[in-house]
Amino acid sequence: MTFTHTPDTPQDRLAAGGDRRRWFALAIVMTAAFMDLVDVTIVNIAIPSIQRDEGASFSQIQWITAGYALAFAAGLITGGRLGDIHGRKRLFLVGIGGFTLASALCGFAVNPEMLVASRILQGGMAALMVPQVLSIVHATFPAHERGKVFGLFGAIVGLGAVSGPLLGALLTEWNLFGLEWRPIFLINLPVGIAGLILGSRFITESKAPRALKLDLVGVALVTLGLLMLIYPLTRGRELGWPLWGYVSMGGAFVVLAVLVAYERRKSARDGSPLVELSLFKVKSFAAGIAVQTVFGVGLGIFFLVWTLYMQVGLGWSPLRSGLTGVPFSIAVSTAAGLSVQQLVPRFGRKVLQAGALVMAAGVLLYIWEAERYGLGITSWQMALPLVVMGLGMGLIVAPLTDAVLSQVPREHAGAASGLINTVQQMGNALGLGLVSVVFFGTMDDHLTRAGIGPAYADAFQNALGWVAAVMGAIFLLMFALPRRPAQHVEGADAQEETAAAEKKPALV
Repeated sequence: MTFTHTPDTPQDRLAAGGDRRRWFALAIVMTAAFMDLVDVTIVNIAIPSIQRDEGASFSQIQWITAGYALAFAAGLITGGRLGDIHGRKRLFLVGIGGFTLASALCGFAVNPEMLVASRILQGGMAALMVPQVLSIVHATFPAHERGKVFGLFGAIVGLGAVSGPLLGALLTEWNLFGLEWRPIFLINLPVGIAGLILGSRFITESKAPRALKLDLVGVALVTLGLLMLIYPLTRGRELGWPLWGYVSMGGAFVVLAVLVAYERRKSARDGSPLVELSLFKVKSFAAGIAVQTVFGVGLGIFFLVWTLYMQVGLGWSPLRSGLTGVPFSIAVSTAAGLSVQQLVPRFGRKVLQAGALVMAAGVLLYIWEAERYGLGITSWQMALPLVVMGLGMGLIVAPLTDAVLSQVPREHAGAASGLINTVQQMGNALGLGLVSVVFFGTMDDHLTRAGIGPAYADAFQNALGWVAAVMGAIFLLMFALPRRPAQHVEGADAQEETAAAEKKPALV
């Protein structure tokens, strides 16, 4: 039996008619994704300034970064499912509006405690906004166009990940209106307002084709499990690694096991689980989720310790630190575009595995240079390892998203996007928690002024060793990915639709 897909939803008609509005919608959601990515990294570069100007403790500084990631990770699956239920456009607009308001609260924070609380709120609003980005793309664009779209998305990811520190450096150095570090948050206001206005006009609404209900028990279990795992990691070193922390982390896996059992019953009972477990029967999705988690750990470790190494260890200014990351940013963006458009269609999974090895090589080169040149290392000497690392990251980040979502059905696009972002942010939060172990754990508690530089340099090399190990693990995990993403196989659209009709509707 053959199956021909006819446009029966607004997004189908939009794609089939070649309406240019979907490209305007793409620009809007990509801008929101860029704003989120920049906001994650822009804070890192301003950490020393915030610590100095606000008198924030290291614990508070850690919560300014990890609190965002924690709230983001805990709410992403829920945000994706809410988009499926109530409309992805509607949730996107709520999220971008709340994100803009939270950014204003961060910018006008009167003390570190208010800044931490505002960052947690900001992460929660991002959890409503970000899952809708990929699900809007997935629901709006036909399969044969998604490769191009995800290539653009990968380039935006690479650009946002490292242009954030540069932008943060410039805004901090300029000290606009005497606001010091505050413009790094206030810059989101005009962008968010514009996204809110334009998004309401150009984004086409889409929902899951059948009625779903929000799984409140699932929400509670997911949130509890993630909090029990990440909170002890974040606070462990400061509190001396108490016994309750280990008990909490062990208990988190019990809670997550209960979640899986409950979601199976929920799916069988009414078909509206928070976590669509059937997605894990899709090999590309299950393997991609594992890779995303481990990749997030590596990035969480690297970006924070990199900033601390340059600004505290080497004593560089925020501007110099930000400019040092420009070669990395250019390399990531360039490789991300090439990987999806030209390399993956020809070589498939090998491109992602090559990216892991190239990034690992860049990390090892960085360790060698940091040891060889010591505290006298220059930005130019860092350029080569950063370019190598950036090329490797670019080869991974864009096609990985494409591979994970390539076989996901539209009705579960929001849930799948939420899971993808959740595991990456969970990995990121885990990486930030591990900074206490792999970076600060190698230092003495009481350093002299003269000893700060050498201690930070040694700790940086130790942390990079962990990042290299993570890249090796990713290389091995990628063997579980399909050799080629489904849409790069000739006739993929027909195959997907036939599978939908003849096999399982939930497993396109």
